[in-house]
Amino acid sequence: MTSSLFRGRPRRAKAHIRVRVTHAVLGALVGAGWLMLPLMTVATRRPVPATSPGTLADAAAPGQDGTSAADYVLPLIAVAAAAVLAAYGYLRRVRRTRTRTTPGTTLPGRPAPPTIADAERQARIALVLADDCVRTSREELGFVRERFGVGKGGAGSRGEAGGWARQGWGEQAEAGPPTADGTRTGAIPATGTATDTGAGSGTGAAHGGFETEAGARAEARAGTAWFEAETDADRRTRQETEAEAGAQAAARAGAAEAPFETGTDADRRTRQETEAEPGARAAAGAGAVPGAEAADGILGHPPQEAEAQHRATAEIEAESATAAFVHALRGAETELVAAFAMWRRYERGLPGEAGARRQALVGVVGRCAEAGRRLDAEAAALDQVRGLEGPGAGAALDVAEGRFRALAARTVAAHATLSALRERYAPSATDPVTGSVEQAKDRLLFATAHLNATRRSIDAADGDGTARNLRAAEGAVAQAEILVTGVERLAARLREAAALVPAALTGAEAELTAARHGRSRTSLATGELNARLAHADGVLAAVREELTGSLPYDPLDALRRITRAVERLDVGRSGVLDTAALLVARTSLDSADDFVTVHRGAVGPEARALLSEAARASATGTRTAFEADTAAREARGLAERDVRAHGTPYPDTTTIGLPGAVLGGILLAEDPDGGPPATFGGPATRGRRHVRAPG
Repeated sequence: MTSSLFRGRPRRAKAHIRVRVTHAVLGALVGAGWLMLPLMTVATRRPVPATSPGTLADAAAPGQDGTSAADYVLPLIAVAAAAVLAAYGYLRRVRRTRTRTTPGTTLPGRPAPPTIADAERQARIALVLADDCVRTSREELGFVRERFGVGKGGAGSRGEAGGWARQGWGEQAEAGPPTADGTRTGAIPATGTATDTGAGSGTGAAHGGFETEAGARAEARAGTAWFEAETDADRRTRQETEAEAGAQAAARAGAAEAPFETGTDADRRTRQETEAEPGARAAAGAGAVPGAEAADGILGHPPQEAEAQHRATAEIEAESATAAFVHALRGAETELVAAFAMWRRYERGLPGEAGARRQALVGVVGRCAEAGRRLDAEAAALDQVRGLEGPGAGAALDVAEGRFRALAARTVAAHATLSALRERYAPSATDPVTGSVEQAKDRLLFATAHLNATRRSIDAADGDGTARNLRAAEGAVAQAEILVTGVERLAARLREAAALVPAALTGAEAELTAARHGRSRTSLATGELNARLAHADGVLAAVREELTGSLPYDPLDALRRITRAVERLDVGRSGVLDTAALLVARTSLDSADDFVTVHRGAVGPEARALLSEAARASATGTRTAFEADTAAREARGLAERDVRAHGTPYPDTTTIGLPGAVLGGILLAEDPDGGPPATFGGPATRGRRHVRAPG
């Protein structure tokens, strides 16, 4: 049987070996003969005939040293033969190396320039990686800012130009829910502090400016550690602003109340004022100095004013502590937005020249690298500020547990809210949040396991384990909040859209009347104008029929159809139509951004680039609202396609919530257990913490 070492060798390989051996033997013989030739000639003794002295002198004249030119012929022939054989072997070896198809050693030389396909692949990878780094860094920075007091209760959480929580896209964002600063005595305690604003209050503004709260008094009496008690003043305030649909759904589901609030600054101030008295009592019970409140009143400083002063001081200190990280994040966002803009131009075929297109791809990669470099530069400083391996772990765990408790209650209310929306509106109205509640529960289960693992690591003085598990839990809590907030925000905007549809119909009728009287900004042929007017009349009639019919309808889709039908007339939209167009675009943008964020482990660069373009169009004003809406919906469709093609990661795992964590980019999928959790930083530092699956 042929050995495996020679089985794959071609048949003519043996002939090559024989030729090489023959050449080697021949060369060795020639060299040996040349070396032995002097010895053989020395041993020869030829008789010398007697001659005269003159003749002897004449014979010795040709070579005084006993050598002649004939003695050099054989060595020169041997050297020439060796040189020819060496050159022949070298040429054959070079030819085989250049034409071989099997892996082997290549000759050193200048590397070939990458092809345009290679450059595109590098640009795609760089865009996805940079976008993931920015989103993860923004997520962790939210916990850091809340740890230092810039959170739900802080006014500074919404006052940043451009909205750091969304790359300047759409509305400005808050950093997160209230912090539970009380002393921990058990796993996930159910007690709040004087600075809490209620379970889940204000969280909805983090992704759209609308928020929903859930009362949990019944669950707290039942012994559930997730829900927090509410004050009487807080319940009265929320009952006054309770929405009819949410209350009916909560009553049918037997769950907590699911009121809807607009989330304005005035509403938040009202809640803070109504909570001042019970908050002061809670602070006193938690170890406040006796008589401090009375002293403030005597000195002319009411408790509310003193609390506001303390909060302002804490916010200033927090801003100074996190200013460098916020600056780095904003710089990375700016670079990423520029990279996405360059990529979109490249996809459109601009520039057209091959060399310029290659340079555009190089620019995309360079922008992404700069974004990652900015984040990498601050990663070590952020770890030092957080101190998760040391004394900072307890405070960070308090923040994560506080947000977890609020989300647990809000998830129950979101389930009831979604049920009510499905009964009241058409299926297309709730399609953007289908499955959001289930995914939020999955993230909360994953967070529960890692919060408990964090507490065990703290008890065991395992600093590395504490940091690993806490970051995994924070990522899961942040994504659960996005999912729940998406349901709450959609409910509020559907109500707003439903209230706006009649006014939009009236404004559209006015636009049609103006177009019929020739007040369009562009001159249209009579036939074209009549066709557009007929189309707009048909759209308005269909919307009126839906409003008066017995079947549920989608108010956001109705506004979209109204505004787009009138826009083709180019008369100049009225204020109500501008408001409707912005509402539709903002809803599509937020929905797509939420989907990409919670599925960033599978979404490709095309959807992310379209989402960035939609954000830029939305920020430029009402003129580009239609473009923003179209781009956002297309981005959502591409993202859903990518997720379906990616499939479920780790389908055979028994770890709770692991597939969703990997799909959402919470874990980086670099190890069999899911890999390290994503952290603040660029490509070089974001995977610096490795996580073990909690047992």
